[in-house]
Amino acid sequence: MYAERPIDEVMRDPATPASLRSQLETIQGARSYAHDLGLEVDEQYTSYVDWPGDRIVTTVVTTRPGEVTPAGFWFPLLGRLPYKGFFDRERAEAEAEKLRGKGFDVCVIAVSAYSTLGWLNDPVTAPMLRGGEGRTVETIFHELVHATVYTKDHVDFNETVASFIGQEASVQFYADTEGATAAETRRAAVDDSRALSAVLTALRDRIEALYQETEPGVEQERRREALENAAREELAGLALTGRDGTALAQTIRLNDACVALAGTYAAGIERYAANLAALGGNLGEFIARLRAAADAPDPAEALLAP
Repeated sequence: MYAERPIDEVMRDPATPASLRSQLETIQGARSYAHDLGLEVDEQYTSYVDWPGDRIVTTVVTTRPGEVTPAGFWFPLLGRLPYKGFFDRERAEAEAEKLRGKGFDVCVIAVSAYSTLGWLNDPVTAPMLRGGEGRTVETIFHELVHATVYTKDHVDFNETVASFIGQEASVQFYADTEGATAAETRRAAVDDSRALSAVLTALRDRIEALYQETEPGVEQERRREALENAAREELAGLALTGRDGTALAQTIRLNDACVALAGTYAAGIERYAANLAALGGNLGEFIARLRAAADAPDPAEALLAP
């Protein structure tokens, strides 16, 4: 918070590189677009933090032995969340090591953006911009969904619907502001992300079934390794436009905790895509339905109801 500067000030500063000024202009356009779609914008993303490295927060996710559902952490007001974030990377690593010592499987992830759910005016950060302009625009929409709708104890719903709206809004934004070619490029990036998520969520489902069907032991471990190897082969075979599937397959972490996180952000996203298509692609209407469904006992089913 001490490091942030108003974006208007950054853009007036003669020392600001033209590339940064262009990125910030695009983000301001995305904010206006989000408002027109019906998202709560307020003073979100009107400041900029020039921050080193690839992250603002380091997040820890854990699973218990024999599970691929996040064990989660409980917080006042927010309820149970699948992740716990640290501004200090060393503290995150220490927490991860402590949890491993207690028998948990652990995934530690770099996070370039987060939402305070509208309580504070979240800034644009340099790590967000390092992910590329299209990805940054998607992130802005994603986080503004959180500032608009947050349902306690339904974190999978919160994250999946925010991911879906972030992706679709970014495509529509580029279509309306820069034309068909830019929109096609963004759609290709979204398709890549969803293809990757589909492999990970399928792996999670297969591992979950394995754990339910077998007892812990050497045979379970052998079959778990076979499932992981098969998933890596799937990843290597993906026809991705922006990434090398073979390199991805070799480097991606597929331990239980990392696989569990994939379900938090992508499980069931195809149902939202079908619902949006039924609305004729009207994302504003989809968001209006999301806001109306937020207080339902099962917000996902309320959103998808005919």
